[in-house]
Amino acid sequence: MAPTADQVTTALGGVLDPEIKKPITDLGMVESVVVREDGVVAVRILLTVAGCPMKDTLRRDTTAAVSKLDGVTGVEIDLGVMSAEQRAALQTQLRGGVAEKEIPFSRPDSLTKVFAIASGKGGVGKSSVTVNLAVAMARQGLSVGVLDADIYGHSVPAMFGVADQRPTAVDDMIMPVPAHGVKVISIGMLKPKRDQVVAWRGPILDRALVQMLADVYWGDLDVLLLDLPPGTGDIAISVGQRLTSAEVIVVTTPQEAAAEVAERAGTMAQMVHQRVAGVVENMSFLPCPHCGPEHRIEIFGSGGGARVAETLSARLGYKIPLLGEVPLDERLRSGGDLGTPLIMTDPDTPAAQVLDKIAAKLGGRPRGLLGRQLGLSPVGR
Repeated sequence: MAPTADQVTTALGGVLDPEIKKPITDLGMVESVVVREDGVVAVRILLTVAGCPMKDTLRRDTTAAVSKLDGVTGVEIDLGVMSAEQRAALQTQLRGGVAEKEIPFSRPDSLTKVFAIASGKGGVGKSSVTVNLAVAMARQGLSVGVLDADIYGHSVPAMFGVADQRPTAVDDMIMPVPAHGVKVISIGMLKPKRDQVVAWRGPILDRALVQMLADVYWGDLDVLLLDLPPGTGDIAISVGQRLTSAEVIVVTTPQEAAAEVAERAGTMAQMVHQRVAGVVENMSFLPCPHCGPEHRIEIFGSGGGARVAETLSARLGYKIPLLGEVPLDERLRSGGDLGTPLIMTDPDTPAAQVLDKIAAKLGGRPRGLLGRQLGLSPVGR
């Protein structure tokens, strides 16, 4: 005789979420249990996030727990994803009923443009692009913030020249560090010592991201740039979960190996329901020191950025532009080392001009009153 749905649910109480280490029945992850007459049990489980790295473990443990019941002839596991409301309820439950602080940029009425700067691999100059775009937007009259979300490889503070500065805390509120007209925060600024190593995983990374988004007083920003770690790990998933309106900018270099990996970063955006705003090709070419910029020395090959934009357009189903090709410039590197971004020190160089044009495309004009809630109500005559 096949087991009852209640017996199956009781058995599922012994299955722990691989990361939270609590029964999936207590976490509200079991959406439905159906027992057919032939003994096949169909279980639908809701993952906390779409790209859950432990879903195979969860599927295996669930199958093993249900298969032990008498009368079970087969197990079918269907994996879904929790809604935003279900995740919020779970988070409140895990915090003992205390609601989480609100992230201002996740509010439906937020007018801040949020761009997550991503790359498939390290070494493509993603942080240099982020820092220079931020300074360029600030010079164009926008209120700009930069969140260094690269928890392990945080380099943004040094590139802004504020690596040794610490943010001011006002009660439970953290004030970002100003640098070249940009508001900056990084986990590197919150460590006791600059050389301290961060060795965090999973939920701790998510909490660090939430703290830098919710506990920092950003003020009224026009644009927030997030410098993501390379690849498609925990932080990319958390950003997709916490900032659903954020758009992704994919940074790559021209060679085929880098372009192929960069496509994964763009595809990851689709998995967490974000839109790709465009592709930036960095280290695109070296302007000939003898002939001038019209002669391009293509050290790393050519066309990688265009290929990524074309591939992602076909894969995601909408047009993704190549925002610009940033040429190699030794001053771009030295500016990062010295904490003086190229866009500020040498704005007339070819690389700075390309970055300035990309910033103008992304930032647009400063916000006006269009779309704002003014808090006005009609009064009687």
